[in-house]
Amino acid sequence: MSEGYAIELYFDPALENQVLKAWNVFARRQISTKLINTESRPHLTLFSTSSSSSSFLDSSKLEPIVRAFASKQEPLPLSFSSIGSFSGDNNALFLSPTPSLSLLQLQAQLMDAVKREGGGVAVEIGEEYRQDSWVPFCPVAVDVPRARMAEAFSVLRDLKLPVNGYAMDVGLVEFSPVREVFSFALGNNLES
Repeated sequence: MSEGYAIELYFDPALENQVLKAWNVFARRQISTKLINTESRPHLTLFSTSSSSSSFLDSSKLEPIVRAFASKQEPLPLSFSSIGSFSGDNNALFLSPTPSLSLLQLQAQLMDAVKREGGGVAVEIGEEYRQDSWVPFCPVAVDVPRARMAEAFSVLRDLKLPVNGYAMDVGLVEFSPVREVFSFALGNNLES
């Protein structure tokens, strides 16, 4: 039984490889291996819902919504310019993209489409994915031991920022474990 679903924004191969390098450094230093072990893919989470949520989605009904959304978008420039961490239980570290109007609009338009179309379910957008509070981030280390947070930040500070590239695809994953259900290239007007 899955814990939930997430709609994720994926990167061009060069940008994805830069993020994977960071993941591999954390793994080699035995600071964090969860993202690699769960077979996750470098991403920005645009929306997520848990199976216990009243807005749990049927992935087959969500597929045409995401396909139509992706076809109307173009690849989006991204620039990861800072590092950060959220307070909380999972001691996650992330790269943060420079907020751009186009990135914020992409996420807001997706939330509107999901809420409007909903796959036959009344979808409630959680606070963290609402237009006025969404914080875009790309996780690079999760479940970092508290005693190693300073070392983990040090690893990230050694990255040569900014790291630039493009968002190229949007996809749906089921978790946990992470399993891609589908993905679509941005701007791909071809029906599959």
